Amino acid sequence: MRAIWYDRTGPARQVLEFGERPTPVAGHGQALIRVRASGINPSDVGMRGGGVGPMAYPRITPNSDGAGVVEAVGPGVAQAWVGKRVWFYNGQRNGRAFGSAAEYIELDVDLLRELPDEVSFAEGATLGIPCMTAHRALFLAGPVQGLTVLVTGGAGAVGHYAVQLAKWAGATVIATVSGPEKAARALAGGADHVIDYRREDVAARVMALTGGQGVHHVVDVDFGGNIAATLACVRQNGSIAYYATRGDPTPQVPMLAAMRLNLRIHAVYLPVSPHEARRRAQDDITRWIATGGRQLSVAARFPLAECAAAHEAVEAGTKVGTVVLEID
Repeated sequence: MRAIWYDRTGPARQVLEFGERPTPVAGHGQALIRVRASGINPSDVGMRGGGVGPMAYPRITPNSDGAGVVEAVGPGVAQAWVGKRVWFYNGQRNGRAFGSAAEYIELDVDLLRELPDEVSFAEGATLGIPCMTAHRALFLAGPVQGLTVLVTGGAGAVGHYAVQLAKWAGATVIATVSGPEKAARALAGGADHVIDYRREDVAARVMALTGGQGVHHVVDVDFGGNIAATLACVRQNGSIAYYATRGDPTPQVPMLAAMRLNLRIHAVYLPVSPHEARRRAQDDITRWIATGGRQLSVAARFPLAECAAAHEAVEAGTKVGTVVLEID
């Protein structure tokens, strides 16, 4: 099969190789998937660049997420899987060296869910880490129906899914954005209100929108960078779930203020989230995308052989949605 791999970390064009690799075989409890689209996340790019530590394996085929068609199954797997269109996550991760940047991948069927016919493979490849992270960050503190949720970075890959899932679940959604184009994107995803954090006082606007009560829950793209504003936005007995903290990796948290709010603070890292929570995310997302009321954003499309350019597009930091490799 054709595949991408790297034997050392570094710049994409220097370390990524394209060529022929052995086609895998489905083992016990696994399916062999003909990959049609491979989603590229910042974590995939960071791993290849060496920013998250040394290589865990001598050779790695990158990318966690993807979508395709099941071509064969291993022992212990129902033949009914064969021929199904699927989306998947955790292709390349701790515990697995070979990801979705290849024509075939073998995965435990637990990592697969059916992809509706009306959802393209490229769109299916945008789910995985971004949408499942959004689901975990949104629901880990409990149901949100009837609550008010603040999503920071509501036009980003994770944030845009959090906005849509929150509306699907019956919440009132406030999203912060960085400009008019991203405001339009968040509103199109279902946000009830948007706040341009570059031009407006986020906490003042949130309090005005909530009658001085604050929000029940925050899905936060930058815990360290946003902590002062977030604490001023959340109501007593509220909660924050954050999945990144790039603005300040080691923030000083005003614990007395958090204590007076009786605030629950949750960190979200999908690969080690409880198995049952990840299964629930897969099932909920599959139900949600079948409703038709969803925006699955493909930021850019590249052929498999141009994986280096695709990784560079993610590194540029200007994408809106998920960069995808399309594999004929």
